[in-house]
Amino acid sequence: MPGSPPPASSIAFFVALGLELEGEATVEGSAVDRLVGLEGVRSDIAMMRTPDGLGRLELTKYHTPSSRDGDSGAPANTLGAHRVMFAVDDIEDILDRLRPHGAELIGELVQHENSYRLCYLRGPAGIIVALAEQTK
Repeated sequence: MPGSPPPASSIAFFVALGLELEGEATVEGSAVDRLVGLEGVRSDIAMMRTPDGLGRLELTKYHTPSSRDGDSGAPANTLGAHRVMFAVDDIEDILDRLRPHGAELIGELVQHENSYRLCYLRGPAGIIVALAEQTK
């Protein structure tokens, strides 16, 4: 029985970042249980592909087993906090495209030496997304 996919808002956020929705599926069964180290897993996934076609990001919504509530506003140094970094060509443009999808800067957009402009932002479900624009 198909479940509901990860929230459309999460998919839309990563599409605005430049990823492409590759596909969606419901997964369950003993192989999935063994893979993630849980029992009775039933989850919906959306597979997102990076623009260069070389990377993938899996968005997952677990239906079973139930999960512990997390702190969607946890700071960047929280043990086990989920974060992912993307290299981008125009960090200001990406920020402008992500803000309508709820993205908020955690700190500031900073220049690191003469090589990168960097920022951390909070995206869907509290995930921390780091952006890096090479300036050299």
